[in-house]
Amino acid sequence: MAFWLDIASFALKAFLIVAALGAFAALIARLTRGDARRGREIEVRSLNERYDLMRDELDAEILDRKERRSLAKARKREVKAAAKARAAAPAGKRVYVLGFKGDLVASAVKRLAREIDAVLTVARPDTDEVVLRLQSSGGTVTGYGLAAAEISRLRDRKIKVTVSVDQVAASGGYMMACAGDKIVAAPFALIGSIGVVAQVPNLHRLLKKNDIDFEELTAGEFKRTVSVLGEITPAGREHFRGKIEDTHTAFKSFVAERRPAADLAKVATGDVWLASEAVGLGLVDALSTGDDLIFRLKDEARVFEVATAARKTLLQQLLGGLGFDGASALEPVGVIARAFSAIRSN
Repeated sequence: MAFWLDIASFALKAFLIVAALGAFAALIARLTRGDARRGREIEVRSLNERYDLMRDELDAEILDRKERRSLAKARKREVKAAAKARAAAPAGKRVYVLGFKGDLVASAVKRLAREIDAVLTVARPDTDEVVLRLQSSGGTVTGYGLAAAEISRLRDRKIKVTVSVDQVAASGGYMMACAGDKIVAAPFALIGSIGVVAQVPNLHRLLKKNDIDFEELTAGEFKRTVSVLGEITPAGREHFRGKIEDTHTAFKSFVAERRPAADLAKVATGDVWLASEAVGLGLVDALSTGDDLIFRLKDEARVFEVATAARKTLLQQLLGGLGFDGASALEPVGVIARAFSAIRSN
C-alpha cells in the first residue's frame, strides 16, 4: 500500500511541477507577445466622444422613455446633417491637447517632445491647433529652455499653440508659456517670475575653522568661480553674477519677442502676479480655466487628447500577467520607500 501511495505522491508532484512550468511559459509568452495597446508610443482619446458619453449617461438618468426616444431621433437627424456637411466641406479643424507638469529639471520634456513629434506627423498648418495644459513653477535654465524650444517647433510649422495655465506658470514655466501664440489662464493662477536665481552653499570658513584643507585644481581663469568647498573670491563672485545677468537678459529678450505688449521694465523683476492682474500687464491674453477652454473648443473642432503611453516595468507586467493590479500591489513598497527617503533626508 505504501508503494502505491509513494507512486501517487510522485505523480501529483510531477503534475504540479509540469503545470507550474506550463503556466510560467504561458506568462512569459504573453509578456513577450504583448498586446497592441502596450506597444503604443502615444495614446489618443477623442474628447468629443468623452463629452458625448457623459451627456448620454446623464440623459439616461434624467429623461423618461418617451423623452429619450424623441431625443434619439433628433440626434440621428443631427448626425446625418453633420455628416453631409463634413462631406461637402474641407476637413474641419482639429485640436490636440497636450499636458506638461513641470519639476525642477523639466524632466517631462522628453515626453512632450515625443507628443509634439506625433502631432507634427498629422497636424495641418494654419488649420489645426495645439492646446498645451501647463503647470510649472520653473527650474533649470537648460531644462526649460529646451521645453520652450520644443514648443517653438509647432509655431515654426504654423501650428497655432494656445497655452492653458490653471495654477502656475512662473520663471521657466512662464518661459514655456511664452513659446505659444496665446496664453489663457485661470483667474487665480500665478504668472510671471521673469528672473534668474542661483543658490550655492559655501562651507569654506567651516573647513578653515576646523583646520581642514581643501584643494581644487583648475585650468582656466573662470573654470570654477563659485564652489561649495573652496573660497569664493570677489572676482569669482562678480563673474558668476555677470553670468546670471546674461541669462536674465536672454530671458527678457525671449519674453519681449513673444509678448511685445508687456512692459519689461515693470514685469521682468522676478515678481509674480495673479492671472487676473497679468492680463492688464500683457503677460496673459485671456482668463479661462483649461476645462472651459476645451469645452468651448469641442463645438468648433474635433478635440483629441494626446499623451505618451505609460511604460510598465517588468515587475508590473509580471504582476499584471498574474492577475494583480501593479499599482495597488506595489503601493506598500512605495509607502516603505517614501518613509525611508523621509528618514534619510532628515
